[in-house]
Amino acid sequence: MNFKRIYFLIFVTSFFFFTSYVIGQINPENITIARDEYGVPHIFTKTDAELAYGLAWAHSEDDFKTIQQSYLAGNAILSKHIGLKGSGADFLAQLIGSDQIVEKDYESKISKEYKEILEAYSQGINSYAKQNPEKVLHPDLFPVTPKKMLRYGQLQLFISSMGDYWVSKIVRNDLKYQKINESDSLYSKQEKGSNTFAFNSNKTSDGNTYLAINTHQPLDGPVSWYEAHLQSEEGTNILGALFAGSPSVLIGVNENIAWCHTVNQPDKTDVFALEMHPKNKNKYLVDGKYYDLEKYKAELRIKILGIPFKIKKRYYKSMYGPTLKNKSGYFSIKTPALSEIRGLEQWWKMGKSKNFTEFYSTLKMKAIPGYNIGYADKNDTIFYISNGLIPKRKAGYDWKNVVPGNTKKTLWTTTYNVEDLPQVLQPKSGYFYNTNHSPFLSTSIDENPIKNNFSEDMGFENYNNNRSIRLKYLIDEKQKLDFNDFKKIKYDHTLPTPLKYSWMDINELFEIDAKKYPDIKNILIDIQKWDRKAEINSIGAGAFAIFYSKLGKYYNQLPAPKIFPKTFLIEALKDTKKHMLKYFGKEKIKLGEFQKLVRGDKEIPIYGLRDVLTAMKSVPYKDGMTRVNAGESYIELVKFTPNGPEIESIISYGSSDNPNSKHYNDQMDKYASFQTKKMSLSKKEALEKAIKIYSPK
Repeated sequence: MNFKRIYFLIFVTSFFFFTSYVIGQINPENITIARDEYGVPHIFTKTDAELAYGLAWAHSEDDFKTIQQSYLAGNAILSKHIGLKGSGADFLAQLIGSDQIVEKDYESKISKEYKEILEAYSQGINSYAKQNPEKVLHPDLFPVTPKKMLRYGQLQLFISSMGDYWVSKIVRNDLKYQKINESDSLYSKQEKGSNTFAFNSNKTSDGNTYLAINTHQPLDGPVSWYEAHLQSEEGTNILGALFAGSPSVLIGVNENIAWCHTVNQPDKTDVFALEMHPKNKNKYLVDGKYYDLEKYKAELRIKILGIPFKIKKRYYKSMYGPTLKNKSGYFSIKTPALSEIRGLEQWWKMGKSKNFTEFYSTLKMKAIPGYNIGYADKNDTIFYISNGLIPKRKAGYDWKNVVPGNTKKTLWTTTYNVEDLPQVLQPKSGYFYNTNHSPFLSTSIDENPIKNNFSEDMGFENYNNNRSIRLKYLIDEKQKLDFNDFKKIKYDHTLPTPLKYSWMDINELFEIDAKKYPDIKNILIDIQKWDRKAEINSIGAGAFAIFYSKLGKYYNQLPAPKIFPKTFLIEALKDTKKHMLKYFGKEKIKLGEFQKLVRGDKEIPIYGLRDVLTAMKSVPYKDGMTRVNAGESYIELVKFTPNGPEIESIISYGSSDNPNSKHYNDQMDKYASFQTKKMSLSKKEALEKAIKIYSPK
C-alpha cells in the first residue's frame, strides 16, 4: 500500500475544504489576466485585493517553485524539503524570531487595507496549489497565510541588513573585532548592486523627465525579478518588478511617478559582546545588574541515507537581540529590521503614490530598512535618498567594531528620521545618479549632500567605484541630453582609466613592461591596449575577464587595502595563459567565447564585466567558459511626457521559469543586443495586443 500517496490525498482533500471556504472572499471571474507576446501578465480588476489574488495566480503559473522555496525558508521548514542545504535558512528564521515578531505586531501594525492585500494574495497561492497539487513542494507550507508571507519578508530584510553575514562571522568565531562592510571573497563582490539615474528638464533637450531603473541582481532564485502590470479601479496602475512571493511591486512606474532601488551599505547592524556571570553562564551583566539569558533550540531537519533526522541547535536572546555563543563568548546582534514588519506595506503605498509629497510621506513610515531610492515623476521632480533604518548610537564608542554589551549606553532604541538622511531634491544640475557608491557624490559637486553633516557612526559609503566614475563622466559630457543619449549612457560598458574598484586596486597591471615577460607578453599587451569596452567580440575584454577570474586565490592572501603587487598580477597572467591554452587552444579569446548567457538549451555570448555600467557576474560553466548568474537583470527605462509615461523594459531570460514555456528564454536575444520591449500602462492597448486573455480557475 502506498502510504505516501494516501497521505498526500488526505492533504489535498483537507486543503480543498480550507480553500473552498476562504476563496469565496475573492471571485476569480472578476480578474482578467492578459498575457502579452512575451508572457508578461497585465492584470485588471475592480479592487486592489483582486489584483493581489491575480498576481499570486499569474506568478504561480510562471514560478510556483521559487515562491514556495522562499516561503519555506521564511517559515523555517526549508530543510523539510531539501534537507541539510535548507538548514541555514531555517536556523536564521528561528534565530531572529520572525514568528514571534509577526504574531506580536500583525494586528496592531498592519493596516486593514493591506491585510486585505495579504489575505487575497495568500488565497491566490492556495487556490493555485489546490488546482495543482502535484506542484506542491511540501504540505507543511499550506495553507499559506499572511503571517507566513510576512515571516519570509522579515527574513529577507534581516539578510539585506547584513544580519546573516554577522551570524556567519559569530559562528566561525571570526569577528576579529572589526567590521567589514563587504564580504571577504572576491567572488561575492557586486553580486547585488544596481544603477539608477534621472534627468529633469534642466538636463534634457526635450524638456521631459527620465529615470533609469537598472537593477543588478541574481538572474535566478528568490531575489531575481518578475515583471507584472497591475491595474485596478481603486487607483492602482503600475508596471514594474517584484521578487517571488511579494504581493507588492518593489520597483516600477505608475501614471504619475517612478522609482528604483540600489543596494546601499550604511551601518544598520551592530554586534554586542556580552559580559557573562563568572559561574552562572545563563546570566549576563548590564550596568552592574545580572539578567537571565533566554534559551531556545532551533529545530533543523536533515536526511541521511534517506532517513529523516531532527537536529537541535542552541541559541539565545538578550536585551540586545538574538544571541549566539562561540569559543570567545556570547555575542548579540541588533538591527532595526527585527522590529519592523511593514516593509511590504510601505512598498505597496509607494506604488500607489500620485506625487512626490505622497511618496515622501510614505517614506516616513520607516519600514524599509535600507536601499538607495531614485525617483522621478510627471511634474519634473527628481529625487535621490540613501534610505535606511540607521540607529541613533551613543557617541564615544567604536561602532565599526564589536561594542560592549554590558551597558545600556550602547542599547540604542531609535533610528534617524528620513529627513536626517543624505538626499538630493530637484538639483539645479538636473540630474542625480547612484551606482552603490557614496551618497555624498550624487549630483553636481556644489549640490551634493555634505559629508560632515552626517555622523560617521551612520556608516555611509565614502567611495567611488568604476560605474560611478564612468556614469558621472558620461552625464557631464553634454550640457543637454536627449532620450537616445540617456539610453546610450545606460548601456555603456566601458571601464574608466584608471580602474577604481571599491574592493581592490589592480592598476599596476597596466604599468608592467610586457617586454620583460615574453611568456605572457601577448596577453598582457592585449589587456594593456584594450579600449576598456566589455564587448562580446573584444579580445582585450576576453583576456581581462579570464585574468579577473584568476585573481581570487591571490586576493585572499592580501591584507586590506587589497592592492595587488606586480608579482601576484604576473602569476595571475600566467594562470590566464594556462587556462586559454587548456580550454581554447589559443591566446586570443573573445569575451563572448568565454562568457555566456545560459538558460536551458539556449547559450549565447554576452557582454559586460564586473563594475561596468552593464555589470555582469559570472561563475564557472563548462569547457573553461563561464556563465552569467548575476548583474544586469530587470531594466526599465521611463520617460515622463505630457501624454503620460513612455516605458521600455527587458529582463535577462523571460517571464516564465517553466522550461517548457516559450517565455522561458524568449527575451535573451533582445537583452544581449541592448534592445528593449515597448510597454504601456494602457488597459485598452494591453487587451488589444494580448496573446492570451483569461481568469484564474
